Amino acid sequence: MAAQEIGSGETITVNGDQTFVMASTYKVAIAVTLLDRVDKGQLKLTDLIDLPPEMMVAGTNAIAESYIHPGIQLSVANLIEVMITESDNTATDVSLKLAGGPQAVTKMLRSIGITEQRVDRSTAEILRDFYGLQDKASPSVVTEAIAKDPTLLVQMTKPNSEFEKDPRDQSTPEAMLELLLAIDSGKVLSETSRAFLLATMSRTYTGKDRLRGLLPKGTPVAHKTGTIGGVANDVGFITLPDGRRFAIAVYTKSSTTPAADQDRAIAEVSRTLYDFYYLSAQDK
Repeated sequence: MAAQEIGSGETITVNGDQTFVMASTYKVAIAVTLLDRVDKGQLKLTDLIDLPPEMMVAGTNAIAESYIHPGIQLSVANLIEVMITESDNTATDVSLKLAGGPQAVTKMLRSIGITEQRVDRSTAEILRDFYGLQDKASPSVVTEAIAKDPTLLVQMTKPNSEFEKDPRDQSTPEAMLELLLAIDSGKVLSETSRAFLLATMSRTYTGKDRLRGLLPKGTPVAHKTGTIGGVANDVGFITLPDGRRFAIAVYTKSSTTPAADQDRAIAEVSRTLYDFYYLSAQDK
């Protein structure tokens, strides 16, 4: 993990320089790259984008599960909304394409000095590689694969060591912290885009038992989760009672514990830092 109180310049880390599978936390970098295009006038948040059937991605997705017929359009703003708040994979891959692809996202990261985070694949490709599918993880490909091998459903919660050894789409906690701080400081986005992204992250409802799990009721949290196999992650911003805020990135790997225990571990890290930052200020 890696954390820093906004404005303090002091970082707290545990294994912060180790690389971890980002899973869906990589969607923060995709959102930043897409919003950078909006800042440059290359796109508008109100632009309507086609979501053709061939772009649909399997998963717990409002889009892929609810809209099975052609003819879907979403604004850029709504694509980012469901990519972050629901972790929708279809919205993610459409957003990634609009952002210029994985290379464009990694280029953005390098442009602001982040060297230990990389984006290499779409979510359809990540899921293909995790599950060992024959093609990108479209709903039809996944349905056919499960019909042939029902144990694929069980693999969702089990670690995949070979997948985790792949350096693609990985980050150190420190690198993700750098990205969060760059977002908050305005280093990477306009004030309008910064406010838009932070507001979107504040509406995330996945991972309610992770960063938010042990915090006092009503604590403002703006975050993005990531889950695949034995990986459970959560990154974002937490606001203290006095209005101060801290950025935090918590990553796990190869966990064989139940999902509830993984969430609890992240929640305990979050609460420990919450208490530390809040109480240390009271002591001054």
